Amino acid sequence: MNALAQPAAASRAERQAQLVAALAEVVPPHILLWQTEDITPYECDGLAAYRRRPLVVVLPETEQQVAAVLKVCHRLGAPVVARGAGTGLSGGALPNEDGVLLALARFNRIKRIDPLARTATVECGVRNLAISEAAAAHGLFYAPDPSSQIACTIGGNIAENSGGVHCLKYGLTVHNVLQVRGYTVEGEPVSIGGLACDCPGPDLLAAVIGSEGMLMVVTEVTVKLLPKPQLARCIMASFNDLRKAGDAVAAIIAAGIIPAGLEMMDQPMTIAAEAFVHAGYDLDAAAILLCESDGTPEEVEEEIGRMSAVLERCGATAITVSRDDAERLRFWSGRKNAFPASGRISPDYYCMDGTIPRRRVADMLEAIKSMEGKYGLRCVNVFHAGDGNLHPLILFDANQPGELRRAEEFGAEILETSVAMGGTVTGEHGVGFEKINSMCVQFSPEEREQFFAFRRAFDPAETLNPGKQIPTHARCAEYGKMHVRGGLLSFPNIPRF
Repeated sequence: MNALAQPAAASRAERQAQLVAALAEVVPPHILLWQTEDITPYECDGLAAYRRRPLVVVLPETEQQVAAVLKVCHRLGAPVVARGAGTGLSGGALPNEDGVLLALARFNRIKRIDPLARTATVECGVRNLAISEAAAAHGLFYAPDPSSQIACTIGGNIAENSGGVHCLKYGLTVHNVLQVRGYTVEGEPVSIGGLACDCPGPDLLAAVIGSEGMLMVVTEVTVKLLPKPQLARCIMASFNDLRKAGDAVAAIIAAGIIPAGLEMMDQPMTIAAEAFVHAGYDLDAAAILLCESDGTPEEVEEEIGRMSAVLERCGATAITVSRDDAERLRFWSGRKNAFPASGRISPDYYCMDGTIPRRRVADMLEAIKSMEGKYGLRCVNVFHAGDGNLHPLILFDANQPGELRRAEEFGAEILETSVAMGGTVTGEHGVGFEKINSMCVQFSPEEREQFFAFRRAFDPAETLNPGKQIPTHARCAEYGKMHVRGGLLSFPNIPRF
């Protein structure tokens, strides 16, 4: 029973006072925030369209404080949402209005770099890029590189199983993490995974990575480090037709080539990115591909030659190979800055995250073009083309009545189309709050029940990040009754801006 709900008529202020008083008994007051002006910055993550204020924000400085907070919340039945840098794009860190937001940004120490074992042990609040920066002195790097890597934390990467432009060759977060440590919902310490090739007991590491903070609160992570390649070069290929560009992606993989990175941007996206960072993109091209090779100089030369030949056969109108590392980074700068570039051309944008078979890239781009007319909104597209992870950015103005709603419906249809093409509703941004209804499209009631059961094994009362990822039975049933292509249920309790 939720102790905070007794008596039922207790006001928000009363419930907040009860929770603050209980927490103040186990942690110092300077890490507790509950005044409106203090908790407002935590009301959303990178998906700012949805906002909620928690009762309390806690900024723990030690693992003992994390454990103490979880024990108090478990005793009171208070929901807990863990948060890192807040760069997530699916509402995964959206607070619960009746609970605690556990902000872990102060866990920002790199505890150990082991160059012989090629591992790094870091706290959950360490930035993704900081790991590679610390490992660079040993000629090593951490491979997953989401576009937000300058700001996003490894704890958030664990929650969402983040990827990045180099995930095609080096894998997602799940392929690069050896061990996680943290606490259960009851505040008990738990360690999953290990440094050996195999570990005793069930292998739960892959279940925790991508679980969006619903199974445990992660405080420490040990990751793999890889030798930094001797050389990297990037091809920028232009195409005058979207289908030719999409077919080229499939042709490269079919040729047995696994590039270090294989990204695609359509013309509206390249125009926006070029105006922002001046990467040297071909603005007349219907689409461009960025194809990177890394390794020894001999390996890179051979692979660049093979990729160039494939691109030429597929109809590339121009092929430019980076001459040095500065030019390579300039080619990538537009791709890495696609999101802020979109923010310069529209008051708001809604970034989607579906995944499709790479052979369907052109089909999806054509479908999105049709949806633009249907919903009266523009969409710029950037894809992790090599693994079919698409990031359409739907442009809208939240100040115009109905535009946010149309953007939501546009996004829902993109996800439905992804499933219809043999893909999934998310690749690396997670389900969070955003895609709950889309889970009903992809998974059967029996599959969803298995998800519920697995979660309950860790958190029987479902108080860790409640209401995320796994849809309620009632919501899926309602979605099935009301659903029309492109439709979304409304969320009356969530303010939208």
